[in-house]
Amino acid sequence: MSDMSRIKTFNLPDLGEGLTEGEILAWLVKVGDTIELNQPIVEVETAKAAVEIPAKWAGQVQAIHHPEGTTVEVGTPIIAIDTDPGAGPLDAPSTTATPTGDLPTPSAASLAAVEVAPAEGMIEPGLIGGAAPGGRTAVLVGYGPRTTAAKRRPRKGAVPAQAEAPVTPAPVAPQPVTPEPARTGNGGPVTGGLVLAKPPVRKLAKDLGVDLSTLTGSGPLGSITREDVQRAASGSVAAAEPVAVTSTATSAASFGADREQRIPVKGVRKLTAENMSRSAFTAPHVTEFLTVDVTRAMKALERLRGRREWRDVRVSPLLLVAKAVLLAVKRHPMVNSTWAGDEIVIKEYVNLGIAAATERGLIVPNVKDAGRLSLRELADALNGLVQTAKSGRTSPADMSGGTLTITNVGVFGVDTGTPILPPGESAILAFGAVREMPWVHKGKVKARQVTTLGLSFDHRIIDGELGSKFLRDIGDFLADPEAALLAWT
Repeated sequence: MSDMSRIKTFNLPDLGEGLTEGEILAWLVKVGDTIELNQPIVEVETAKAAVEIPAKWAGQVQAIHHPEGTTVEVGTPIIAIDTDPGAGPLDAPSTTATPTGDLPTPSAASLAAVEVAPAEGMIEPGLIGGAAPGGRTAVLVGYGPRTTAAKRRPRKGAVPAQAEAPVTPAPVAPQPVTPEPARTGNGGPVTGGLVLAKPPVRKLAKDLGVDLSTLTGSGPLGSITREDVQRAASGSVAAAEPVAVTSTATSAASFGADREQRIPVKGVRKLTAENMSRSAFTAPHVTEFLTVDVTRAMKALERLRGRREWRDVRVSPLLLVAKAVLLAVKRHPMVNSTWAGDEIVIKEYVNLGIAAATERGLIVPNVKDAGRLSLRELADALNGLVQTAKSGRTSPADMSGGTLTITNVGVFGVDTGTPILPPGESAILAFGAVREMPWVHKGKVKARQVTTLGLSFDHRIIDGELGSKFLRDIGDFLADPEAALLAWT
């Protein structure tokens, strides 16, 4: 078997629902490991879930192309596997594997074919492909560094370069060349190259009269921080105006980029933002509210928990809300539908979504064909769904195909809300907190268990009458579950 046929490159697969990229959370193998077929090799976070990807081949790991924390597109090579390691060592190092030990001496022809990268400093600042801090040039595997000019706004006061005139690098002289001093944000010369400092730090230095070029930065990559400027200013505070300096420093310390946190939008957060924006500005939302006395429903739950066959099952008010929604859908099928442009698709199955807040963001897994389940089966399905979501192991399949959703905002102590429809669904119910409140019951004011429901629906499909009747039926079930079951089933 040839070396080329032995080395198999594993590309990031499409994990479902047309996902385009994923972030490598953790590698479960390392270079040199022997792996088996279908052995999990990497954990990847997509826009919907964190999943472990199994190996397509057995063999030995030759190379890992992307480190943990890297976001790669679907179809990008992520790992190389030698499928026949017992056949002996590879004849020559390949582009997908980096063997350890001494490398063979390259031939003259191979050296001639290599394009030598320019020495550090030969690429002008602002060109993509220039040396990164530490002398590295960061490029993807299989791609050379780009030397196209980066688009950047010119600095204030800078002289624009002439695009017509090619720049010829000056020959390197044996003696050091002293360049013309550049200027910092406060007007001082830069004696050791470009001074690294954030705009708020430069402004503070200008206000305090500190020359940044005279400071040694203590920040990342030698950058100058606010503390460096303030320490330098404290040494010459007697020569400055104390009142003005103190006032300016206090004002500058109140705001600034160094007191801001920037979080990359990716994964679940990115998908949620896209879906909510698309839904909010596509489907005309209407939200109605209903406050319900659920005292009888809470008592029914207590009796259910006391039954022998239910003692090992976690029973929550959400179970009765889910059952109420499923029964109301049978009475009003149009609610369980999708707007498809020139037609409305009414679905005879209910994939009941349950919005869940996780460490990775909001996800909405769903119970498939929930209307066919018994109450006990529905309880088991809901409990399993919630536990899987909390552990971060919800699969993309569990989050696809939802037809109607419940969001239980009551667990956060919130009375209700105006939820946004998941794309492709026509209704979503917000279930608020159950509270003990004064309520008129049988002509007297008594303390009763009360909750508020909020139903958002797509007004293209569901008009006010249908939405009101659907919400009323859910409330009727929660007000008296036993009577509703007898009447509707």
